[in-house]
Amino acid sequence: MKESLDKAVEELKRIEHLVFVSLKYTRTADVLKSILQRMINAFSFGFEALLIYAKEQKLITDYPENKALRCNLLKEIYPDEKRLHEYIDYYLKLRKIIRAEYTQREEYRRHVTMSVVIDGEPIDITMDSVKEDFEMLKEFIKYVKEFIFGKPEEEY
Repeated sequence: MKESLDKAVEELKRIEHLVFVSLKYTRTADVLKSILQRMINAFSFGFEALLIYAKEQKLITDYPENKALRCNLLKEIYPDEKRLHEYIDYYLKLRKIIRAEYTQREEYRRHVTMSVVIDGEPIDITMDSVKEDFEMLKEFIKYVKEFIFGKPEEEY
């Protein structure tokens, strides 16, 4: 569990570098795609930590290797955790985005855009949207830590 969380935090560091350094200077759709892939990895590690925690709490005996089945299992185990369900849905959306054919616009410029169509809905991935997604991912990692270890006591 701790190991999975550590892996998620390591991915978070890599994503932060990609968002605030690599993307700033490179500005290509390939960097955007790389960021999304690393976000998927970080979410996966977080979900794995939650599943290991559930196993330790004897809520489940084992969990599947398949990522989509893991998400369904988490939804079954924690039906009242609305925030977790939102994170899972967002993760599944990211997986669809990364698998879809994409087009790129404004490469090497400030408004570099990676465009995909998912379920008939056009989605544009930009530098700004990736920064928002990064913040959401940081919130998710914090959520997982608090869920497993409890809220940290206030430091004075």
